[in-house]
Amino acid sequence: MIINTNTSAAKASRLLAESSQKLGESLARLSSGSKIVNASDDAAGLAQVLKLDAQLRRTHAARANVGNATSLSQTQDGFLQKVQNALDRMSELTVLSQDVTKSTTDRSNYSVEFTQLQNYISDIGSKNFNGVTLFASSGLAVTIDSDASKFTMNAVDMTSATTATGLADIYNSSTSAITTTTSAASALSNVQTAIQNLADMRAKVGANIQRLNLTDQAVHILNENLSAANSRIKDVDVANESTAYARANILVQSGTAMLTQANVLPQSALRLIG
Repeated sequence: MIINTNTSAAKASRLLAESSQKLGESLARLSSGSKIVNASDDAAGLAQVLKLDAQLRRTHAARANVGNATSLSQTQDGFLQKVQNALDRMSELTVLSQDVTKSTTDRSNYSVEFTQLQNYISDIGSKNFNGVTLFASSGLAVTIDSDASKFTMNAVDMTSATTATGLADIYNSSTSAITTTTSAASALSNVQTAIQNLADMRAKVGANIQRLNLTDQAVHILNENLSAANSRIKDVDVANESTAYARANILVQSGTAMLTQANVLPQSALRLIG
């Protein structure tokens, strides 16, 4: 029987320290909801988590960009619908102005409305979205993923004489007046061309919106899968960790009790001395 060196107490103390450390780790995981509380918990996993978190942030930003581009395209289409209404009325006015029973005064009255519709269409051509021109001569490049890849939307230009001849002619009141039957016939030709160009523009905008919607869905799916992969690495399984916590808690309590008993053992030597 040894008094100076209590090996049983030393071993019990070591095991109690290990159990206490495991209990503390379980507490930290359960309270934080993460398996990786310290870098030493999973060094390689932490490196993956850092990269996945950064990619997730970028894909969220890309999805926001796609959503904003969709809003811009929908705004374009909204304005183009109004242009369509204006052109429909203008085409009606050009035909009414060619009625042989109409007087010069009647045609002049038609021309007043026609001119106002011209101005209305001209105003729409200069609209912008958060400072960005809606109807520019070149398409906007939209970021679509975490690597900042881009695709260029179809341009919708309402003022260029090369891409929208009919609409450009509509702006020019000197060539689109309807004060005479001859000028009304010429204006009708311009309006018909403008309607065709407008149809092409709306088709381009529709294609842009369709592409953006599909891109948004793809980015959303990517976000889901990145989040799932990230979760498997860093998120704690509460059921499993609760079991580990209960085990460590029992070991700490039993280890504390056994250390107490181990410290009492040397006192038995007193019986031999006595």
